[in-house]
Amino acid sequence: MSFRYDIRLSGEGGQGLVLAGRILAEAAAIYDEKNATQSQSYGPEARGGASRSEVIISDEDIDYPKATQLDLLLALTQESCNKYAKDLKDTGVLLVDSGAVTRVPEGQYRIYKVPITDIARSQVGKAVVANIVALGIIARLSNIVSVAALESAVLARVPKGTEELNMKAFRTGMEVASQLVA
Repeated sequence: MSFRYDIRLSGEGGQGLVLAGRILAEAAAIYDEKNATQSQSYGPEARGGASRSEVIISDEDIDYPKATQLDLLLALTQESCNKYAKDLKDTGVLLVDSGAVTRVPEGQYRIYKVPITDIARSQVGKAVVANIVALGIIARLSNIVSVAALESAVLARVPKGTEELNMKAFRTGMEVASQLVA
């Protein structure tokens, strides 16, 4: 049986969502040999405006590259949660940064409230890697892309000289998610 998994990473410009989407798509397509597309949308300003990155992963050809029926939504801001939660499937996953999202829309989907940015700041040492912490959480919650593929894609895509910091962020996210699903 074929599968298609639609992911939307949402928040505001400057949170690294486009990079996170590229890492996720690259992990799926290059390292796990699945079909994947990645697209992004920015608000009127690059930093501080609305931002989203969409990744579709499938074992068949992807005929429409936009995520419409979400299997997973990452919302790093209240605005993005309000705007996109309606696109989640009943069986989907809503992952919110609990430090920024205080009102979570009700639905049949599973909800995970995690202080992603606070974890990046306190456990990894820099809030700027919250996007990679989120990827670690997504890796464990979805199991759609292998951990080895994601680690390889993180190392290939993050700025040179930040590999160790980003790997720590990714592994911290996986540890946090392991506690969520235990």
